[in-house]
Formats: sequence, structure tokens, C-alpha cells
Amino acid sequence: MKKSVILIAMNLLMCLNMSAQNTFNVSGNIIEKETGEAVISATIQLLALPDSSFIEGTVTGTQGDFLFKSVKKGKYAVKISYIGFTTRYVDVDLNTQKSRNANIGYITMSPDAILLKATEVTAHASKVSVSGDSLIYNAAAYRVPEGSTLEALVKQLPGAKVDSEGNITINGKTVSKILVDGKEFFLNDKSVAMKNIPTEMIEKLKTYDRKSDLSRVTGIDDGEDETVLDLTVKKGMKNGWFGNVNLGIGTKDRYSERFNVNRFNDDFQATLLGGANNVADQGFGGGGGRWGGWGGGLRTSKEIGANFATDKPKLESGGSIRYRYDGNDNENTSSTESFNATKGKFGESFNKNLSSNNRVNSNFRLEWKPDTMTNIIFRPNFTYSRNRGMSNSLSGSYDDDPNLYTNYALGYNDQIAMVSNGGTLDPANTVLNNLMNIVTNTNTNYGQSYSTNTNFNGNLQFNRKFNNQGRNLTLRINGGFNEGRNKQISAANITYNTLGTTQQNNRYYYTPSNSHNISAQITYSEPIADRTYLQFSYQYQYSYSKNDRRAQVYDSQAYQNLAQSLTNNRYNINAVLKFMEDTGYLLRDTTALSQFSEYRNYNQTINLSFRKVRESYNFSVGIDLLPQRSTLNYKYMGHEYPEVTRNVFNFAPRVNLRWNFDKQTNLNIRYNGRTSQPSMTNLLDIKDDSNPLYITKGNPSLKPSFSHNINANFNTYNADAQRGIYSWLWFNTTRNSIDNKTTYDANGVRTTMPMNINGNWNGGGGFGYNTGLGKEKAFNLDVDLGGSYSHNVGFYNNAQSDNDNTDIKSITKTITLNPELELSYRTENINIALNGRLDYRNSKNNMNSMTNQNTYDFSYGAEFEWTTPWGSAINTDIGMNSRRGYAQREMNTNELLWNAQLSHSFLQGKALTVMLEVNDILGQQTNISRNITALMRSDSRYNAIYQYGMLRVVYKFSIFGGKNAMGTDNERSANYGGRGGWGGGWR
Repeated sequence: MKKSVILIAMNLLMCLNMSAQNTFNVSGNIIEKETGEAVISATIQLLALPDSSFIEGTVTGTQGDFLFKSVKKGKYAVKISYIGFTTRYVDVDLNTQKSRNANIGYITMSPDAILLKATEVTAHASKVSVSGDSLIYNAAAYRVPEGSTLEALVKQLPGAKVDSEGNITINGKTVSKILVDGKEFFLNDKSVAMKNIPTEMIEKLKTYDRKSDLSRVTGIDDGEDETVLDLTVKKGMKNGWFGNVNLGIGTKDRYSERFNVNRFNDDFQATLLGGANNVADQGFGGGGGRWGGWGGGLRTSKEIGANFATDKPKLESGGSIRYRYDGNDNENTSSTESFNATKGKFGESFNKNLSSNNRVNSNFRLEWKPDTMTNIIFRPNFTYSRNRGMSNSLSGSYDDDPNLYTNYALGYNDQIAMVSNGGTLDPANTVLNNLMNIVTNTNTNYGQSYSTNTNFNGNLQFNRKFNNQGRNLTLRINGGFNEGRNKQISAANITYNTLGTTQQNNRYYYTPSNSHNISAQITYSEPIADRTYLQFSYQYQYSYSKNDRRAQVYDSQAYQNLAQSLTNNRYNINAVLKFMEDTGYLLRDTTALSQFSEYRNYNQTINLSFRKVRESYNFSVGIDLLPQRSTLNYKYMGHEYPEVTRNVFNFAPRVNLRWNFDKQTNLNIRYNGRTSQPSMTNLLDIKDDSNPLYITKGNPSLKPSFSHNINANFNTYNADAQRGIYSWLWFNTTRNSIDNKTTYDANGVRTTMPMNINGNWNGGGGFGYNTGLGKEKAFNLDVDLGGSYSHNVGFYNNAQSDNDNTDIKSITKTITLNPELELSYRTENINIALNGRLDYRNSKNNMNSMTNQNTYDFSYGAEFEWTTPWGSAINTDIGMNSRRGYAQREMNTNELLWNAQLSHSFLQGKALTVMLEVNDILGQQTNISRNITALMRSDSRYNAIYQYGMLRVVYKFSIFGGKNAMGTDNERSANYGGRGGWGGGWR
């Protein structure tokens, strides 16, 4: 009997096992074709083939997912239907299926054009919403050209501005980091995200003030918030790979190529990117490139990088590694005028610099939470760089403006040198005769440089909570080292016209350097009342640095050969040295130009602060006490100075107040004070004349300086009205500020020496307002007004002898105003914007009214974008840039800048886009800049290519779960027929 029972049980188990082997689980995900978002509650039916009989049905979940369990072998069709969308069918053949889990991947659904036409409803995507203290922008409400990156999208956000340096401000707040789904993207490098993240992956952009690392782990708000831009990835683009390839070739040998491959899901992120361009597009530009040109020089860049982030219950990790090459070809012509009344008042210079820079850097972050009360964060980073450079420069100093006599005075440098060295002056050469009457000195210089640098740093933070009321102990350990090698070689021909002499300097420098540092900090916070804390921290830091410049020279007769070799041997100092040796010129050591310095610093920081945290405000007051001991060993010009030891005591008070009127309205007021000591080399009584035209001296009489900095910021946002208001005020002043006094001798030689100066201060403020207009907020008005005032004091001396110590005080007062206005209209297919900006500058100097400035740089223009129903898009912008009020007539210019782009998208899901763009169609953009200080003004012109055309091809692809998320051959239309196949696809 017992045997019979066992046999029956075994037969039953075998039957169940055979039954299980003949059943399968069929699953998949449904997403919208245009947006990539999950389709929730879509009806899914499993139909048997060939008669399409109904087997079972279900609906999709919140992720657009569905699952049929225990499906028998056979051929089936999965029917997907949803109101307003075209019904889809997908074939499933389980006869040949080996795995029990048959996942058909991501299936897209397209809107039913006929049905939608019968039930058409006009709607506009919500542009901005508020959640807690976060401002959330809906990416779908802002149209950008196909192939665009994050930068193009951010520039369209109300209240957002991106300057020429890539700095981002939103409603007056500066964005310090860009996150993707809450995780750092390439850590602190915002430009990588701005230039590479494709806009089609972004569902929302959230901006908010994120707490500091210390605040997040201790639970105590330390007031050190940072404004971040957090990107939300579309759900339909998670759990798969996607990216794009952007290739561009243009006129005048311009090109721009880039690619990126991404994978984002809830607990893992990965990005691989790269590219190359010579259109000065730092970090690889957005769709259509960077219109309007850039600063000086012709630039070439190449880059490849990778980023990752993981998120486990107790362990978060992330990091990035990048390689970048930058090549620059810069030509700069400048004209200067010093605010003194005698020798060398005017200056002319021409500089041509070539550089080749290679850099590898990596950053990583590891955060471990072994339990709810303990947190450990480790942040290591590594950088290696190799830089090579070549230069050729011409300069001259004059007692009068040489531009009154010729358009290019520097072209006469060789003739001036010949005459000054005893040559004959041709009376018929009027220009040369005039220049000889006003020239003080000239300099012709050739040079090359080569350097390498290795840097490693690490930061470890350990925090332990003792309770949930704010009692914490934090330990921070930092360490790093740096090692560098630098080579420089130059040939200079200097003429002193007043002395009638010339001087040739042929010099080679080799400078090894290294430094290292380590610090430890312990912080303890104690709750002394409800949400009121007393915090104490102590830090000890030791740092060491050594720099050993070893100088060698050639005889003056070697100038011509060295200059020729520096020109002929591109980026090759070793070849130059070999050529000079083969020619018979030998280097000899010189202690007169060698320099050795060795620093040791022992710093302590004692901090005591009081903090009170409430729902409506956060107040803190504290002070840093900074005792410091420093030693310096110094050798220069063959003289070894006795070891210098300095003990100083600095302090830095601070007060912070943040008042929260509500989640989106706050006022921040900050005060910081700080004592600063002059550098130890500035305190040495030495004279550095390694550059005979620009000599530097030390000043043992320097005193420490103390600076006061006050900032106030107000922000508010009304989501219903889509209206933001922000304002800011700031003021800085320094007592005993350390700046250079400049002395001009009879030969036009400039000698600078640091000294304490009082009277330097500046301040400013501004106001911003942006609001949506109209019932649907299709219009947006953005107004911004900023201004500043500066009071700069400087000293100079027109010494005709070493005993002339009469200092002249120069004061420059400058007012700037920068109003800006933009009115835009944005719909699903049309973007129109009108904008205007004024940069007003009024500058007055007490010593020379001829150099006073009252200038207006203003611009106004329009932007237009139209996306047609048949997949084409037209983008164009036109603007007038004008300058007025400059003393030089050639600087009062009008530049009408017009850029345009035409694109058309092909293939399913607009996967392929071809675009033609033309920059500066009218060829009117110029390359002029001006700068003014208390002691001088400078006008510069630089080389650049602004006008060019470019043809671009952008291809987008995506692979989700082994299937093409945007439609593959295994999907069929509602006209059911034919058979699709398995397998993934590329979009």
C-alpha cells in the first residue's frame, strides 16, 4: 500500500513538472511613441492564432507593464488598445521559446489621428509648477531644435540665464551643480551636462536649494545650501540604452562631431560621451552649435568621458573620468594707456600664442550608511595634464600715441633697434622719424614652454549621530599631493631708445615643483534647546611646497639662431636645444636668474558657532580663529636668505540669516569678514628683474588686510501666475588691501611693488522680474536690471632716479548699469522672442580726464523658430550690437548679426535629422574688447572665425530590454496581417 502511494505521488509530480515546462510568462511594457512615457491602464489581450480566439486579458500598471502567467506553448498575438491611440498587435511564438520568461520589450503607441480629430481638445502643457521648495519646469512645454542639448532648453526657461562662461542663474540664484534623478552628473562640471545631455530624455527640470553634505548627514541645517538643477529622466527611457550621434562639417575647415550613449534607471546610471570640434564649442555644443561666435582665438577640442552612479540601500557610489585635448591659436593686438603723465604712457603689443593641452581627470564619490546613525563619505580625485606652448610677441612703449603716425607701429621694431644700435636714420622715412621721437623701448620675443602636472586629492568624512535631537560627531580627513615639471626657453631683443642701446636675452628655465598637504577636522554639535545648536570644530592642517627654478643662458650672439630655431621646431624644446648645441652655442648656468623656495605651513582653525533653526528662519553666528605658523627657505640671484619664520593670528567672523516667508519666498543675508596676510615672498626685500622691462620688488613693511563682505538676496515665485521676483545687494571693502604700486623710469621700464592701499571698495545690486502672460501663459516677460559702483585706488611713481619716491595717487570711480528685457511667445510649433540689453559704463579718473569713459554697449534683436507639420524646422535670430561713447572712432561700431538654421527630420520617431546652419550671415561680427582700472585702460583685438556654414546630421537611437522602444518590425498596425519577428532594434 505504501509503495502504491509513493508511485502515485511520483507520477503526479512528474505531470506537474511536465506541465510547468510547457507554460510561459509573457510580459512587456507600453510607452507613448512621442514622449516615451508609460501608458497606464492600457487594455492588453492575449489572442490565440490562427483564429484570434480570446485567451485572457489585463491592463498595464503604473510603469506601463503587464504580465500573463502560465501561458501554454503555441502561437499568439498580444493586442494593445487604449482610447485615443492606434491599436497594436505583436506576434509571440512560444513553440520555439527556450526561456520560461518571454519578454516582448517596450512597445510604442501612436495617437489615432482620426479619433483625435473627432474629439479634438485644445490644451497647453503646464510650464511651471511648485512642489514644496522645488520649482519644476515641464520640459515638454519648451520646444528646442532636434538634436539639442540641455543648454538650449535651459536658456528657454523663464528666469534662467546662461552667460558666456557657462554659469547658470535661475531667478537670481546661481546653479552650482547639475543632477540627474538626484545623482551628481560628472560631479562639479556643469558644462559637460549642459553640452551633452540630450533634451529628448528630459521630462522635468527641478531647481531647489540642496543641503550640504554635512547638513544632510547630521540633520542640522547649517545654512550652506547650494542651488542645484535636477533633471528627471522620462520613465520610458529608463531600463535601456539610448543616445545620439551628431556630425557636422562646415566651410572654412570648420567641423563639429559628438556622441553620447546613456542608461538611466532608479538604481544605476551610466553615460559615455565624446566628440571633437574647432568651433570653440567647449564641452560639445547643443543642436545647431554655438551661434554668434566666441572670445579670442581659434580653438580645437577633443574629448571622451564616462560617468556612472549606483544607488543601493546602504551604499551609493558615483564617479567620472574624462580625457580632453585643447588646441589654441591666439593672436591678440592690444593698445594701452597708463594714467601717468610722463615716460612710456602708451603701449602697443602683438602676441601670437599656440598651445596644445592634454588633460585626464577623474572624480569619484562613495557614501556608505552601515546603520541609521552612521554615515561615511569618501571623495577621491585625480588629474594629469601635459601642456605645450609657442609664442611670438612684439611690444613697444611710447610717450605719445603711435597710432597718430601709423596703423602698426610694431612693424618698425627692427628698424628702431637698428637705429638705436648706431644705424643710420633715413630722413625720408617720416613714420620712422616720428616714432623715434616718441618711442621709449621695444621688445621682440620668441618662446616655447612644456609642462606636466600630476595631482591627487582625497576627502574622507565620518559622521555619527548619538540621538535624533542633533548631537553629532564628525571627523574629516583631507590629503593630497601635486608634482609638476616645467621647461621654458626664450629669445628676446630689447631696445632702450633713450639710452641708444639694445639687449639680447636668451634664457632656458627648468622648474621642478612638488607639494603635499594633509588635514584633520573634528566637529561636535550639541543641542542646547529645541532646534538650537552649539557647534565646535577644530582643524589642523600641514602643507609643504617646493619650487626650484634653475636658469641657464646663451650668449647674446645666439639670439638670431635661437629665434629661428624656436620658430622652426614646433612644440619641441629638445630639438631647439639640440640645434643650438650643434650650431656651437652652449648653455651656461646662472644664479642671477635661478630661484628656490620651500614653504611649510602649520595651520589651525578653531570654529565656534551658534545656530537656531525654525520653520520660518535659520540664524547662525560664528567665528573662525586661525593661528598659523609658516617657514620659508629662499634662494635668489645667488643669495641664500636665512630661514624666515612667521607666526600670525587671523580671524573670520560670519553671520547668516535666512528667512522663509513660505516654501517659495525667502530672504538671505550673509556677512563674512576675514583677515589676510601678505605672502612671505612679498615680504622679502628682493628685486626680480628676470624681465628687464617689468621688474618686481618685495616690501617688508606690508601689513595684514581685513575684508568685509555683505550679501543679501530675496527670491519669490508664484506658480499660479508663473511669476518670479528676485533682487540682490552686495558690498565689499578691504582695509589695508594689498595691491601693486607701479613706477616708470626714464626708459619706460615698469617696476611693481606691493603696498597697502586704503579706499578700495565696491557694491551693487539688482532686480529681476519674470511672468507668464495671457490665459494659457503662452507669453512670457523677463526683466532684469543690475548695476554696480566701484572705487579703485592705485599708486604710481614717475621716478627719474632711484631717489625719487614721490607717489601719485590715482582714483578711478566707475558706475555700471545693465538692464535687460525679453518678451517671448511660445506654442507647440512656434517660438518668437524679442530682446534687448544695455551695458552702460561711466568711469572717471582724477589724474587724466582724457581717459574718462562714458560708453553704451547695447543690443536688440529677435529670435524665431517654427516647426512645421511635415517634420521641418526653421530657426533664426537677428540682432544689432552697437557701441557708443568711445574716444576711438573705430570702436563706435554697429554689428548686425544674423544666424539661421534649417532642419528636417526623417525616419520613425524623427530618428534622423539633417540641418544646415549659417553663422554671422552678414559677416559683421567684430572682435574688440576694452578694460579699465585705476592705473590704465586697455583695448584689445583678437583673431576669430565667426562667419561659416555647417551641415549637420543627427541620429538618435535607443534599445530597451532587447527591443526597440520606438517601434520595430515585430509590431503591426490595426490592419492585422503579416508577421513580425523577434529581436531588438536601433532607433
